[in-house]
Amino acid sequence: MADLMRPAWAAIDLAALQHNVKVIRKLAGGKRILAILKANAYGHGLQRIAQALSEIDAIGVARVDEALQLRNAGVTRPIVLLEGFFDASQIPVLAASNIQPVIHNLRQMKELSQVDQLGDTLKVWLKIDTGMHRLGLEPDQVVSAYQQLLDLPQVSDHPVVISHLACADEPEHPQNQRQIELFATILQQLPPSSTSLVNSAALLAQLAPKYDWVRPGLALYGVSPFATKIGADHDLKAVMNLRASIISVRQIKAGEAVGYGGHWVASEDTHIGIVAIGYGDGYPRHAPEGTPILINGDIYPLVGRVAMDMVTVNLGRRLTVKLGDTAELWGAKLPVERVAEAVGTIPYELLCNVARRVQLEYQ
Repeated sequence: MADLMRPAWAAIDLAALQHNVKVIRKLAGGKRILAILKANAYGHGLQRIAQALSEIDAIGVARVDEALQLRNAGVTRPIVLLEGFFDASQIPVLAASNIQPVIHNLRQMKELSQVDQLGDTLKVWLKIDTGMHRLGLEPDQVVSAYQQLLDLPQVSDHPVVISHLACADEPEHPQNQRQIELFATILQQLPPSSTSLVNSAALLAQLAPKYDWVRPGLALYGVSPFATKIGADHDLKAVMNLRASIISVRQIKAGEAVGYGGHWVASEDTHIGIVAIGYGDGYPRHAPEGTPILINGDIYPLVGRVAMDMVTVNLGRRLTVKLGDTAELWGAKLPVERVAEAVGTIPYELLCNVARRVQLEYQ
């Protein structure tokens, strides 16, 4: 019905989320789960996803403000700050809020050692660079750093020792085995500690030892990290269903141009539909002609340039779509992996770029 037309919204399927947790728990084989909720839970809504994951062992975020947002919302579970603290002034805040920072460089070590006596001690995680060459201590720094952390009165317990695989989404890449072996070698030089190496891709591919903690991100949301697969290939269910209304349907004659710059010209008489979503909502502006959009169970191609608030689909000569129908940009029936492939990007980017003006509706 036309009176139900509205701009873009995302239906967030919490039952699908719980299903994915069960799949992950089975794959994890009893290991603890650090659920990665950074970037607004990959666009799914940080607070509501955290509250829905009430049985998860811990939550991982990237920034201090994300962690504090969860604490202010009443989330009491352990929170791990994946990028650690950026400045020494943040350390007392983390201690007071029971937020566990990842230590990944010597500057952080020094700042932690120099901070005044904290009212509460910190649980910390220690990151090793085994080959990603992004964050993490060099392998030859780890034994000394680990002992220093143990000796600090500001630190409450043995650090959790972690690393990150650079090529886990390519399970056959030789870099994976090099990193796995180096991580194991370093752990042999340390006291018994909690450990973590496996992310979504490594878990789904059963690529590496699961150690004590697994760190699923993308898999929680029902999406595959592998280029040739979709979530359903792993028995995962899409959590986000991005939708928008058809706000105009009109006839276009052969030779007529549509949209900015007259970028697309109809090759024959046809109909077009205007969908109330655009790059202002996070839909990718560079989406090419032919990017799939689902309407009433059928796939239609995007045509013309993506605008701030609208995209155009070619509905064909025989019109079956009407004003007020709902288009699905990605979701349970149109995998975000397929849209990402058409656009030339990765599912992570599409999910994380969903704008705050897109209403999230939890089901």
